[in-house]
Amino acid sequence: MAGNAGNAGNAGNAGNAGGVGAVNTGSAGVFVLADRVDLPFVTVDFPPGQAISANRNTMLTEFPDKYWAGEWRAWCVLSQYAATNWQAIAVADWSANNVPQELDELVTAARDERADALAEIISQNEEFASYFVGLLTIRQAGYPCTFRLIDLASIVATYTVLYFKGGTKVYKPRPRPSQLCPALLPPVPVPGHPSYPSGHSTEAHLIARVLIDVLAVSPNYGYLTNDLLALAARIARNREIAGLHYPSDSKAGADLALAILPLLQSIAEYTTVLPLARAEWT
Repeated sequence: MAGNAGNAGNAGNAGNAGGVGAVNTGSAGVFVLADRVDLPFVTVDFPPGQAISANRNTMLTEFPDKYWAGEWRAWCVLSQYAATNWQAIAVADWSANNVPQELDELVTAARDERADALAEIISQNEEFASYFVGLLTIRQAGYPCTFRLIDLASIVATYTVLYFKGGTKVYKPRPRPSQLCPALLPPVPVPGHPSYPSGHSTEAHLIARVLIDVLAVSPNYGYLTNDLLALAARIARNREIAGLHYPSDSKAGADLALAILPLLQSIAEYTTVLPLARAEWT
């Protein structure tokens, strides 16, 4: 499914494509309504002799904007972001890092931190946007536009990071740590795409940056900014402890998110939804 596109960071975080939908973004299909076989609801007469199927909404002439599920809206407007100069983002060469030293650091992390971090590693493998939602103690019903921007950040981050994972003129696609050191034995499946930059780090940091932008009008802006960035860093770090990413992958993802942000802020969807999202916090 679109959710968890190979854990490119968690396309799964977008709506019910795997992540935010788990905390109710309003995605269609998150529940199933049973109906009777012998008397489907649409065939009921109420009052007797008056078919409810004759009740038609003649006022609705187009799909209401508020009915969009966040992830599908994000896919719909992705072309706006794609029209920016996003491919010109400069991403550093990973081979400039000391790979043996980074592998040694991951071995130490697996020994000293993995057992303690395992629950988070597994929980955040499929989706992690719910951690941001939990941190802010919000629900989709009260903050629909905030959720919409979370979905947009998720899709844009995944789209962008997968392009740079494929390599550039500056660097080749980077092998996963466990491909160089099999004994790292990650406790979750190793994604089927290159290691650099970290998708989890890119997406988590972009979600955090977008939420910080939304919260610029909130009296809680100061401490929530630190909380959001700390959570993004922790999500990225957990992927290192799992043996899935090098520390330099995480840093590149954080840097990539910061470079994506002004491009995302320039598109029509973002400029339209941002003031609506901020209004939810004032």
